[in-house]
Amino acid sequence: MSPGPKAEELVPFAVKEQLPGIDYCLTSPPPWAEAMLLGFQHYLVMLGTTVIIPTILVPLMGGRHEEKARVIQTLLFVAGINTLLQVHFGTRLPVVIGGSYTYLLPTISIILSRRYAYIIDPYERFVLTMRSIQGALILSSVFQIVVGYFGLWRIFVRFLSPLAAVPFVTLSALGLYYIAFPELAKCVEIGLPALVLLVIFSLYVPHSYTRRRVIFDRFALLIVVAIVWLYAFILTVAGAYRDRPPETQFSCRVDRAGLIYASPWVRVPYPFQWGGPRFHAGDVFAMMAASFASLIESTGTFIIASRFASATFIPPSVCSRGVGWQGIAILLDGIFGTANGSAASVENAGLLALTRVGSRRVIKISACFMIFFSVFAKFGAVLASIPFPLVAALYCVLFAYAASAGIGLLQFCNLNSLRNKFIIGISLFLGLSIPQYFREYETEAGFGPVHTRSRSFNDVVNVIFSSPATVAAIIAYLLDWTHLYWEPSVRRDSGWHWWEKFRYYSTDTRSEEFYSLPYGLSKYFPSL
Repeated sequence: MSPGPKAEELVPFAVKEQLPGIDYCLTSPPPWAEAMLLGFQHYLVMLGTTVIIPTILVPLMGGRHEEKARVIQTLLFVAGINTLLQVHFGTRLPVVIGGSYTYLLPTISIILSRRYAYIIDPYERFVLTMRSIQGALILSSVFQIVVGYFGLWRIFVRFLSPLAAVPFVTLSALGLYYIAFPELAKCVEIGLPALVLLVIFSLYVPHSYTRRRVIFDRFALLIVVAIVWLYAFILTVAGAYRDRPPETQFSCRVDRAGLIYASPWVRVPYPFQWGGPRFHAGDVFAMMAASFASLIESTGTFIIASRFASATFIPPSVCSRGVGWQGIAILLDGIFGTANGSAASVENAGLLALTRVGSRRVIKISACFMIFFSVFAKFGAVLASIPFPLVAALYCVLFAYAASAGIGLLQFCNLNSLRNKFIIGISLFLGLSIPQYFREYETEAGFGPVHTRSRSFNDVVNVIFSSPATVAAIIAYLLDWTHLYWEPSVRRDSGWHWWEKFRYYSTDTRSEEFYSLPYGLSKYFPSL
């Protein structure tokens, strides 16, 4: 059936290898005053994950508020170091390297191990558990170090088509839906106003007040946090939660975190502060599975950051280099004792789109804030006491931006191909459905669907299939490479011809501009 005359006149939107509309790209930093405030915003965003993970883990380990404050301080300190290393020597993309929810399952498995069930003293149990987690992180870091620095991950990315990238890049953010609105709903009177105000200030106000557009374009998140945090403080002081259940008070009050009085004024985290690491084979395999899942999720975040920084598609060798440095990050987590592994922060990648600033200088400044507030812990504890429903409201917008980067990759694919539709649809659907099944099963039964006599094998399978991005990546990659991949028309429908020039570092001159190592190191490490 031939199209009508009006349809023939329509011209589709042009494909953009670099995202337009970004005010400051990867290599163009904003003025120092703006960069400082933007860096502080990135620091505030990553605080949510930094605080909530130790809040979950430390009480299970037997720790008190003092131990929780020290773990948060250590996680923040190491995150600052890892972010500087990644931005300076890794992918060179504006990504924050911080704690990851992917490591919660194997870490909780270590905490609930029978070998610690008979320890009566809570502090002794906390220290011994922490040392076991340290040992598992140190050995599991070898996986990403080897995969990255030996160029094995480069092979995976080199044969990644835009079609296969769409599901796992999208689910790197969309797969975290369970920590967004569900957490916001635990204190609706704080979370919902924050969500509404952020949408208004970032989307509508800049177009209504053009003279102050830069303020709301750049700092809408900072303004919303200040307003809603003050509002939450007033509700707390006024006694609005005085007779409410403990769960509501913990979510809504600004004085229930227990961090301010438990944090020292000045303290520098140091290696092996909890004692020497302890190594158990079962713990290592479980943590290595989490390392594999975080590797895929971080790769998706790298692609998101490259889009929102208005850079070209990340070359496979650069991605592999970044994975190697992420392995170093996990090693430092184990050495310092953060009780959690590191991954690229999806929420901070979404903030790049919200602010329209993809400069790496901003992220370096943010890393300096992390180190500063971790050393001067009392000041950092004040900021860390922000109610989590407020942070979850920010996630609703930031995760949405990050997920949209994956959807944007569809412009490189032929969306009229039924093959492409099937691969995208089934990988997205199963990428959400399978992990949801694993989570619900574990919630009801107390253990995952795979429940054999080997705890380490159970953890490996349950960790991998509880990660939406990992499930989506496996399905999309396998289907794209096993179904008619040899036909030129199919390869073209998958978008191969758009990314062909970026599969090798030297085939596009822009790669040198965006991803070259500083101090002339690129000529000494041409393959990294």
